[in-house]
Amino acid sequence: MITAILRLVALRPLLTLAIFGVPILMLIAVGLLTIVALKVLIFVVLPIVVVVWAAKKVFGSPTTE
Repeated sequence: MITAILRLVALRPLLTLAIFGVPILMLIAVGLLTIVALKVLIFVVLPIVVVVWAAKKVFGSPTTE
């Protein structure tokens, strides 16, 4: 089975691209989207949360204790 797939890849690259091309492009797109989402989370959301938390800590929010 694997030998047949390797032969198909070697002998018919355009047909192989038609068969395997779309899933590979989708995997690349999902991977890049995941990297971008993680970068936004780390470099945008996390600093905002830290600044808000630090501001509340320094200036003191009223507690209900």
